[in-house]
Amino acid sequence: MTRTAEQLVQAFIDHLAYERRLSPHTWKNYARDIRVLLKHLTEKSLDQVQSNQIRLVIAQLFSKGLSGRSLARMLSAWRRFYHYLIRDHRFQHNPCEGLRVPRSPKKLPGVLSPDQTAQLLSFTTIDVLAVRDRAMLELFYSSGLRLAELTQLKPNDIDFQEETVRVLGKGGKARIVPVGKKALEALKGWLERRSTMIKPEEDALFLSQRGKAISSRTISHRLKGRSRQQGLHQNVHPHMLRHSFASHVLQSSGDLRAVQEMLGHAHITSTQVYTHLDFQHLTKVYDAAHPRARKK
Repeated sequence: MTRTAEQLVQAFIDHLAYERRLSPHTWKNYARDIRVLLKHLTEKSLDQVQSNQIRLVIAQLFSKGLSGRSLARMLSAWRRFYHYLIRDHRFQHNPCEGLRVPRSPKKLPGVLSPDQTAQLLSFTTIDVLAVRDRAMLELFYSSGLRLAELTQLKPNDIDFQEETVRVLGKGGKARIVPVGKKALEALKGWLERRSTMIKPEEDALFLSQRGKAISSRTISHRLKGRSRQQGLHQNVHPHMLRHSFASHVLQSSGDLRAVQEMLGHAHITSTQVYTHLDFQHLTKVYDAAHPRARKK
């Protein structure tokens, strides 16, 4: 007996749920994405669908405002569905093979202005946790570190004489990054207090309240708390300090290659997003300063 499209979808979902044992969240997402396809193929049986029909569905969804990321997820679900139909229901071809989705414009990362960064870092260090927080955030902003890189640091990674930090980046690739004066001062203050908290055999640079290596989650939580305390009414997260570092250095120097090296980007294209941020900054300066650009 020939199964209907809906029966085939249900068979696929049962396969994901009971044979593959995927989570309910995952197989429900598959079901939703595949039913979007069925909605756009009302006059076609699944075994007759061709690649040009799938392209048309993608174009229609894109024109309605779906992002490239959402479309890529959907296309992946449709492709996997047809793999299943070929294997278990004798379908002859997969019309989703070889197709690609349109690219969405790259979303520019959020950054703090230099004044906002100064505001964030101006909290008083009245206790040992505040001293630690100041050192962490100053180093974040001073050297453009990733969150995971910060948590992996050891005290001997900081070279106070050379004013640098040795960072272990993605893929185990090490790099040396400059550390600014404010960050070095904050780090010296923290290292003087660190010994009062550290547990035996612990070698992490930054410690939790219990004296063990601080977690990424705790760092994010502390940063959000400090940003609220300092009156910054936006979602400040660790990567925003890295973005701010890159944007501010590029605005001052214009040296894209140097910023690439300091960030540890394997490809210059990853760093080029900050040129767009720099252009936005220049545009604002122009609009505010040029007599023919000022709005009345």
